[in-house]
Amino acid sequence: MPAAPRTSPDTPAPAGPPRRFEAVRARLPAVLAVVVTVAAGLGVRALTGGWFGKYAGDALYTVLVHALVVAAVPRVSPFRAAACALAFSWAVEFAQLTPVPAALSEASVLARLVLGSTFGAVDLAAYAAGALLAATAHTAAVAVHARHGHRTV
Repeated sequence: MPAAPRTSPDTPAPAGPPRRFEAVRARLPAVLAVVVTVAAGLGVRALTGGWFGKYAGDALYTVLVHALVVAAVPRVSPFRAAACALAFSWAVEFAQLTPVPAALSEASVLARLVLGSTFGAVDLAAYAAGALLAATAHTAAVAVHARHGHRTV
């Protein structure tokens, strides 16, 4: 096995942008997706009502979780990010079969937004639709990024 090259204080830094900049650049699209998704969720809530507003909000919840997963792990595959987002969303929904989320939701607006309060089986389908939407958008973004000659996101 060859020995690792030795470096000294006089060794020049590798060419290219600093690693910190690369990490920020890799996460920027996901962070922008988080902002856009939150804005879309607030817009749907403000402008619509009824079943569409409720289930669109549920789908966007999973899209948001997907974007957060990608922000944390930029090179995650669209399928894995969607699976993680869907598993989290379903876990939160199934937790609503216990009294814990409802109790926490009464005490905190943030807990109500994140955990909800009551179980709804139809919500599970809305979360699946959101995961599919997020995976599709993520796959398209990766394809566009690759088409422009960049490394995968």
